[in-house]
Amino acid sequence: MKLAILAGAAALTVLSTAAFAEDYVGGAIKTMEINGVEVLTGANGMTLYTFDKDEPGVSNCNAQCAANWPPAIADAGATPEGDFTLVDRADGAQVWAYKGWPLYYWVKDSQPGDTTGDMVGGVWHTATE
Repeated sequence: MKLAILAGAAALTVLSTAAFAEDYVGGAIKTMEINGVEVLTGANGMTLYTFDKDEPGVSNCNAQCAANWPPAIADAGATPEGDFTLVDRADGAQVWAYKGWPLYYWVKDSQPGDTTGDMVGGVWHTATE
């Protein structure tokens, strides 16, 4: 019984990994086709979003906003590549940005491929290529 569960989990992992189309900045950001659209995700497959109240190169989502919309924090020593850059936040962290726009996760997305944050408040948008 345990072996069957493990085999099923391994198959699920293979299936979910196959959904990714591109791999950027050392695998920290990927693309996944969701409903026919190439969406940016974190390495974990969770959808990334942009915020209309940000500016290119400036993250304005702090305090409670950042609790609901966790920034896509870059690992120490991360290197920008192509359209993917790093933005310094007021809290000292560096976050990934696409074409200058900081990227965030949405706490209410519960599994890879969820896009429940799209159009929240009319200011949050699924990050697409």
